[in-house]
Order: sequence, then structure tokens, then C-alpha cells
Amino acid sequence: MKSWKVNLIVLWIGQFLVNSGMTMITPFLSLYLAMDLGVRGEHRIGMWAGMIFAANFLTSFIFQPLWGKLADRYGRKIMLLRSGFGMSIVITLMGFARSPWELLVLRLLNGTISGFNPASISLVSSTTPKNRMGFAMGIMQSGSVAGTILGPLIGGGLADLFGFRPIFYIIGILIFIATMLALFMVKENFNREEAAKTPQMSVLDGFKELVQIPQLPALFAVTFLLQFAMMSPMSLLPLYVEKLHASQANLAFWAGMVSAVTGLSNMITSPILGKVSDKVGAHRVLTYALIGAGLMLIPQAFVQSVWQLIIIRFLMGIFMGGLLPSVNALIRSYSPDGMESRAFGFNTSTLALGNMLGALVGGFLSGFIGIEGLFIISGCLLLMNMVWVRLKLYKKHKSPQYR
Repeated sequence: MKSWKVNLIVLWIGQFLVNSGMTMITPFLSLYLAMDLGVRGEHRIGMWAGMIFAANFLTSFIFQPLWGKLADRYGRKIMLLRSGFGMSIVITLMGFARSPWELLVLRLLNGTISGFNPASISLVSSTTPKNRMGFAMGIMQSGSVAGTILGPLIGGGLADLFGFRPIFYIIGILIFIATMLALFMVKENFNREEAAKTPQMSVLDGFKELVQIPQLPALFAVTFLLQFAMMSPMSLLPLYVEKLHASQANLAFWAGMVSAVTGLSNMITSPILGKVSDKVGAHRVLTYALIGAGLMLIPQAFVQSVWQLIIIRFLMGIFMGGLLPSVNALIRSYSPDGMESRAFGFNTSTLALGNMLGALVGGFLSGFIGIEGLFIISGCLLLMNMVWVRLKLYKKHKSPQYR
């Protein structure tokens, strides 16, 4: 089997294990705080849960560009191994936390050393033939989404069987296994001597150079707005489902279904749309995916039943399946030689920022405009982003550094 296919398979497994491990704690974080760490009172539990959940995104947003710079200098594989082994240790230590402060510090540290996903995407993009790039990015996206969907389900089930603390040990083992697979099976053709000849610049200077390429800020905005649109209504979805369902019967099931169905259709369509982008161009798939996702967000404000919401969110997931794979393929295409990993690092920072601000801004605005208003605003933002993307990606001007 060709080395790029081996890399793709192994890192798909890695993406799945890492993302499932990272989302396993979602169903029981507040319970862990209350039952194992002694936090009392609904307000204090909510406050700690919010800070601990956001901590990972905050430090990830700050440090991802640095890891991207080092990946361009020393190689993507070593950054992948650094992140994988580091996270396996830190997450295991979370199972030994004795106070919410200790858990908060460990979550901050975990975000600092994270970077398995962008390193995987950067490595796959650097070893995959250009005519298969969209397909490879779609496959990687499906692994990430599959882990994100199944993680909470697995975590909830394991917590019922073994309690909360053992889940952190299990997550640490899963990430360690994923990293060991990458260590022995992933091959990277990286010339450190050639990389050393490339003029070195600070993270800030690298950012300034990248944003001068007109297409890259538009692509970073897609990632930010996608995560913002997904996260802003997330905490309110169960209440919205309760309002539509008009009953407490099986409420948790329906709320879970509404949350999971978008990821399910995203996972199914990502490889398909990635393959389509290899034939018609990632810029075209991205344009139509933005239009579709934006148009599917707005009607969610006007549904009259849970089934209508489920159907629309399933359709939204189909279009969203074309967004991140296309963005990653285009970032690889437009990034200057020797700055690919840095570009992916900045993109991961915008993803973390979208997650963090989506939850914070969504919670704040919901008191004024409700979840219905959040759906409408998010949809309009994606449609406006489509106009920006189309203007920049269809522009004839190209920097001499473009490949």
C-alpha cells in the first residue's frame, strides 16, 4: 500500500481516538465536579463547568500558531508525537484531580500542548497527491466527526459502568495508543536541512505574512463562523427541544438526537464531497456548502416540531460536510512553501476561538434574541462569509509564492 494511504488510515484512526477521548467527558463534567470534586450549588457548578470547558479552547487558541511554526521548522510528525504523548499524560492526571482548581489548571495545560488534529491534517496534506487532496481531507474530517459524535455516548456509558475517574485513564490510554500507531506507521518526507534554510520569523510576523494572502483570512473566517454557528445555540438546544416536544417524555433522547444528527450526516458526506472537490474544485464545493449551511440554519428558528428540526439539522450536516475539508485543501493550496503547518495552526486557533466565543456570545445574546435569533444571525453570517470567500477565491490575482 502506498505510504500516503497508510498515513491516511493511521491518522484517521488517530483522529477518531483523540476526538472521542476529548469529548467523552462532556456528559459528566458537571457531575464529576459535584460528586467527586465537592463543588456545591447549581450556580457554582455551572461557573466551574463553563471555565473548565472553555480553558482548553483558550490556551489552544494562543499556542497553536507556535506549534505550527515549529512543525514547519522540525517536521509535522514530531509535533504530532509531542501533542499525543503530552495529552495522554495530562488527561490521565485529570483523573487524580482533588479540586476544581487542579482540573482547571490541567485543562489549561492540555490546551497548551494540544495539536494532534492540525498536525495530522498538515502531515496528510503534505504526503497526499494533489489530485486526491479533497478526498483525503474529507476522510480526515469524517474521523474527527465520528469521534466527536461517539465520544459522549461512549463516555456516558462507561461512566455508568466504572464511575468518572476511570474515564480519564481510558482516554489517556486511547490517545497513547493513537500516538504509538503514528510513531511506528506514519512516514513523513521532511527535509530539516532544507527547512533550516528558510528564513525564520516570529509567530506574529508569520501571521502578518499569511494574512497578506487575500484568500487565507476568508478561509480562516469560514472555520471560525462554522464553529461559532455550531456552538452558539448548543447549550440552549435541550430547552428548545423541550419547547417543541411539549413533553418531558424521552426528552434527553430527543435532545441527543437533535445534537447528533448533524454530526452523523457530516461524517457520511465529508469523504463524498471531498472526492467531488477533487473533480470540480474545492472552491466550488466550499461556495455551495456555505450557501446550503447558511440556508439550513435560518429555518431552524421557525420549526414547529422536533422532527422538522431533526430533518433540517440533518440537511445542514450534509452541507457542513463540505466546509472544513474544502477549507483545509484550500489552505494547503494557498499557503507559501514552508509555512503550511503554521497556516493550519492559525486555522486551528480560529476554530478554538469560534468554539469559545460561540458558547460565550450565544449564552449572552440568547437572553435578548432567544435561540431563534441565534439561528438567524449564524445563517446570515455564513451567507455573508460566502460572498467574501467567492470574491477572494475567484480573484485572478495570485502571490508569486502560491503553488
